[in-house]
Amino acid sequence: MRMIDAHIHLDHYKDDEIKLLLEESSMLDSFVSVSFDLESCKRNLQLARGYDRVRPAFGFHPEQPLPAEGERKELFKWMDEHRSEMVAVGEVGLPYYLRLEGKISPQEYQLYIELLDSFIQRAKEWEKPIVLHAVYDDAPVVCDLLEKYSLKKAHFHWFKGDKKTIARMRGNGYFISVTPDVVYEEEIQQLVAVYPLEQMMIETDGPWPFEGPFTGKMTQPNMMEESIRMIAGIKGLSVSEVTTKLYENTVSFYQL
Repeated sequence: MRMIDAHIHLDHYKDDEIKLLLEESSMLDSFVSVSFDLESCKRNLQLARGYDRVRPAFGFHPEQPLPAEGERKELFKWMDEHRSEMVAVGEVGLPYYLRLEGKISPQEYQLYIELLDSFIQRAKEWEKPIVLHAVYDDAPVVCDLLEKYSLKKAHFHWFKGDKKTIARMRGNGYFISVTPDVVYEEEIQQLVAVYPLEQMMIETDGPWPFEGPFTGKMTQPNMMEESIRMIAGIKGLSVSEVTTKLYENTVSFYQL
């Protein structure tokens, strides 16, 4: 099985865990390691320079307080200086879970939208794909922004949303990626059933932990083998067919 982890926070693992992941994941051609903030970007760049299978994406994860104006300018300046070394802008998006917990006011939410707008503008200008944290009722807002700038190369990781938004994303050619929770979560299985395999990738989102058969285990790329088996079963295709297509999709999307 030749695989690519299309979305992992490699910099959030400990050094010995990173070494172990890379040594034990011989079937993985690449790890697309997304960033959380500027320090995370710098760490992912360091990892990419040390390991040729690590392909970094630079951005600011939305499920945290907004950066101050100076921090924002510093991040954008740094990203511009290192854009030739990144495969994508990400992880960026909107703070669904912070909003769900009542930690963000409507006025603050608008500021997150404005920050995302800036990232999308840069992805368009730099001709880079964008990696998105955009679920449920945040997803249509993000689709509006992508359409505003005619940015087609959009990757909604671990996506969850309604049928109307799913149809819109399919029609626009946006990609999704599937985590190991497809093995035990009906909601994700239903998404896989209706979303085209041609617009799909797989990921771990590690070190985020999973439940079901993965309870208590460190998240690692070999878990994606179980994801592929589940996707193959849902799609009525062979494991080999699904593995090959997911691999080809990711190579093409990220120009790996």
